[in-house]
Amino acid sequence: MSFFIASAHAQAQGAPNPQDQWFSMGFLILMFAVFYFIAIRPQRKRQKEHAAMVAALQKGDEVVTTSGILGRVVRIDDDYVALKVADNVELKFQKMAVHAVLPKGSIKAV
Repeated sequence: MSFFIASAHAQAQGAPNPQDQWFSMGFLILMFAVFYFIAIRPQRKRQKEHAAMVAALQKGDEVVTTSGILGRVVRIDDDYVALKVADNVELKFQKMAVHAVLPKGSIKAV
C-alpha cells in the first residue's frame, strides 16, 4: 500500500525559541486587554447606568419600555412597575423593561 502513501519519517525537533513563547503570551494578553476595553468595559458601564435609572424611578415619572410603550408610573413594587398607558388602562412590567425616563410632558406631546 505504500505505493499511494509516502512513508512518514520522524524528524528531530529543535527546541522552541523562548522569544517566540513570550511573544505569543504577550500577544494573547494584548488581545484580551483590547477586548476588555472595547466590549466588556462599556457594557458594564451601560448596565450600571440602567440599574441606577431603574432604582431612581418614582411615581409620576413618564417612561418608555423596551417594547416601545409610553406610560406614566402609577405604582412601584420590588421587581415590577405599573404604568398608566391610557384612561383606565394600567400595564404591569418588570422594572428592567423600562428603557428610559422621559422629560415631563412628553406623553402629551405625542
